[in-house]
Amino acid sequence: MDERHERLKSGSNVLRGRAVRVPLPDAEAERSLHENMMRIADAGERKSELLDDPDVPLTEVYEDELDEMRRSFEHRLRQVAGEDYYDIALAYVDGERDDWIGALAAYYLECYYRLQERYTVDEQIFFLLILRYPDCFTVNLCFLDGEVGPDAVRYESSTHVEADLSDHDREQYYGDCQYSQHEAAAYLRENVACIREAFPDPDTTPFDRRQYGGFVHITGRDGPTFAEILDSRTPDPDRFDDEASAPGLVPEGPEAERAKRALLTDPEVVV
Repeated sequence: MDERHERLKSGSNVLRGRAVRVPLPDAEAERSLHENMMRIADAGERKSELLDDPDVPLTEVYEDELDEMRRSFEHRLRQVAGEDYYDIALAYVDGERDDWIGALAAYYLECYYRLQERYTVDEQIFFLLILRYPDCFTVNLCFLDGEVGPDAVRYESSTHVEADLSDHDREQYYGDCQYSQHEAAAYLRENVACIREAFPDPDTTPFDRRQYGGFVHITGRDGPTFAEILDSRTPDPDRFDDEASAPGLVPEGPEAERAKRALLTDPEVVV
């Protein structure tokens, strides 16, 4: 990690207890949100296909997912802060600026670096909650210690096992891993529909049917065992009492607190 990355990681804590709130002022903004959510849904379906392919190691599945997230964060960073998003984020971290552009740049960059670590750091949970309200949407990202609850689909990775197995046991374990990944692929294939349902096409869906929607995506790893939850969430219609005028950071909201209580065991926020 270079010096800029280290400064951002050590000096910024903008993720803790916060979400990004983005206004939806017109048809173009609504269409952009829909298209972004469809890209997330497509990525979920691609992950399902890769999980179901016995010739694709789980490490490659996650490298593909991380690459898709990198493209998404870079797109959002350029939208928010332009090509100088690194410098803008660092200026916010160093206290040289205190505006929503700097805050959002730092938020997205810190999240991306934490995501990179997620594939090497054991027992850390990634929590993503995206919610749609009539005039805005929110993105809540955080990283927690704890356990993913029983609602998750769980699957094994033979790449991550550290035990010294005999040839017979290793072959049996590999087969068990493939079966569990097949089950996880089926789960994702079915549940990715909740993303499409939460953010329907604004050109073909009446406004009263797209005012509220959302989904939660949780992933975690405990040694060779991966856990994942993808499910719909209902926004609180009384959460905001003001109109969304500009993008910015807001408290994570009651929906995030409820999701953590319902889907995680003893969660403790890392960042």
